[in-house]
Amino acid sequence: MSKPEEYFDEAASKLIKAKSEIEKVIIGQSRVVENTLVSIASGGHVLLIGVPGVAKTLLVETASTALGLASNRVQCTPDLMPADIVGSEVLDDDGKGKRSFRFIKGPVFTQMLMADEINRASPRTQSALLQSMQEHSVSAGGENHALPEPFHVLATQNPIEQEGTYPLPEAQLDRFLMQIDVEYPDEAAEREIILATTGTSQAKAAPAMSDKDLMKIQKLVRAMPIGKQVVESILKLVRNARPNAEASDLVNEFVSWAPGPRASQALMLAVRARALLDSRSAPSIDDASALAVPVLQHRMALNYKAQSEGITKADVIGALSESL
Repeated sequence: MSKPEEYFDEAASKLIKAKSEIEKVIIGQSRVVENTLVSIASGGHVLLIGVPGVAKTLLVETASTALGLASNRVQCTPDLMPADIVGSEVLDDDGKGKRSFRFIKGPVFTQMLMADEINRASPRTQSALLQSMQEHSVSAGGENHALPEPFHVLATQNPIEQEGTYPLPEAQLDRFLMQIDVEYPDEAAEREIILATTGTSQAKAAPAMSDKDLMKIQKLVRAMPIGKQVVESILKLVRNARPNAEASDLVNEFVSWAPGPRASQALMLAVRARALLDSRSAPSIDDASALAVPVLQHRMALNYKAQSEGITKADVIGALSESL
């Protein structure tokens, strides 16, 4: 491939095939599957929030298979230590009296790491993930160890149980390209789920690409053209979410803190990846509107007045999207 653009048709085909393979297993969650693929094609990490039993864990396992990525799973608990994720040094003895330290890699050394119930891990352990998510490397024993490429963290969180949890700090939330809310399936989808998963055989996803294919797709996403109007819409959307003299009454009245420049960067990549998944050579303003909530909602907070009046982040972001 001499130029990323020459890979467009094949890349779109592989992404569409991956979506089809995942949806063989993940039933009734088309939007969630699509946004997960958009995040990964953008090179980002994903925070999946949903009640138990809505296939968050299964989604991660299935996505790693469809995308041809090696994966590991970490079950986050309060006693989980950074070394349990990163790895640790052990003292080796060669039997002749010579001793040396050897680094044993932890589960973070994979291409797709699933951090299950990430908010149950202590802040110290969460910070170990922070470096890996941002720098794609970890520090141990005074040395930096590069992580495999591509590298993605897909973390899950249960919104119901908050006792014994450690809320993710804003700095770490900002590292996730999207927060994807996994809702209950509708009645028809739930009927299909119980019929498909309680028999003698169950559907399995097949690989739709390799890790090298995914890395080519991620390069292509960054090379895709984007119109000036779309860029201005992204800037307008993110900047209008910040309380200031020029912001709307809704924002000034209810928004406590707002998205920073990383939100604009995330949205710029995500709209391109969404266009590619839809076999379009360039993104539109509609892509920015469609992705505004998952890209912005974890990067802002509302005040107590908003909570008392039942105003949600989706309400605020939706009002901003309508003005594009």
